[in-house]
Amino acid sequence: MTDSEWEERQKTRQLEMEAVSKALEVLSGDDAHDLFTKTFNPSFVQTEMQSERRAEASKLLSVVAQKSENPRLAALAVRVRLDAFVRVKKSIDAMVVELGVQQADEIKHKDFCVDELNKNEQQTESKVRAKSDVKAKIADLRQTKKELTEAVDKLKSEIGENQKQLKRAGVTRQAENKEFQMTIADQRATQKLLTAAINILKGFYAKKAALLQAKQPAGFETYKKNAAAGGVMGMIQQIINDAKAMEAEATRSEEDATKAFEAFVKETNDTVQAKGKDIVNKSQNKAKAEADLVEAKKDKAGVVLELQQLANGNAELHQSCDFVMKNFEIRQTARDEEVDALKQAKAILSGAKFNAFLQGA
Repeated sequence: MTDSEWEERQKTRQLEMEAVSKALEVLSGDDAHDLFTKTFNPSFVQTEMQSERRAEASKLLSVVAQKSENPRLAALAVRVRLDAFVRVKKSIDAMVVELGVQQADEIKHKDFCVDELNKNEQQTESKVRAKSDVKAKIADLRQTKKELTEAVDKLKSEIGENQKQLKRAGVTRQAENKEFQMTIADQRATQKLLTAAINILKGFYAKKAALLQAKQPAGFETYKKNAAAGGVMGMIQQIINDAKAMEAEATRSEEDATKAFEAFVKETNDTVQAKGKDIVNKSQNKAKAEADLVEAKKDKAGVVLELQQLANGNAELHQSCDFVMKNFEIRQTARDEEVDALKQAKAILSGAKFNAFLQGA
């Protein structure tokens, strides 16, 4: 767009230069000079020396105007031939001041462009790094959230399995205790029954033996207890002893099983409690990761917006600065030449020799 506008301005200026040059030829012709000489008040008619100075100054300004394509300078070249010295010098001084202001403004604008473009580049690089960092942060937070979610699900599954195992162990313990109760009841019933039997036998043999001994008729041998009775009673007593031993063994086994079950219950409950706390901690960390992820996404959106704004600003800067920076040296040199030409023209009008400037050039 800037190049297109520049070409259009160049064409317009060229047309303007052609018009000014033609006007200059008309106004500088002998007929126009004679006409102006007749028209002007005799008190303002220039002397021959002044006319030569005007012509030299006008020629100098015309040359520089053609070179720099400055229509205002070309117009001034015409005015040098026509206007009074004082007015011309004032115009020259005003144009020198104006060119100086333009020169300073253009330098200021160029410095502004350099500074702003550098600043824009630095800020863009910073925001690009920030975008990369926030993208990495978002990826880390997503991974953290995923890992915490999987860990919480695993802990919940493990707690469920622990509770199932505890329930199965409770059912098994109940069955074992029920069997223990039946065993104890059976052994104690056996002991009671056999003890009653052996007591009957003991009572019988003791009572009958004493009675028979007292009433024994003459000629009979002394009454003796049946030898097999001792063996039967001994066997019954052994069974009673075995039942007592089995009861004691069953009781010990029940106590050991009860202690083992209680230890398992405590260990399982401690494990479930610890995993529950771990779930709470991981859930809190997950919630924090989710909140941080939301903020990180907002930060990313903000950085993307700032990068877009910087890109827009960069485009505007290039639109405003590219032409100035590309043609800065040329424009500065051309303006310096214009200022020098104006000062030389003023010097010529003040009496300096035109040839001296040509030699100096």
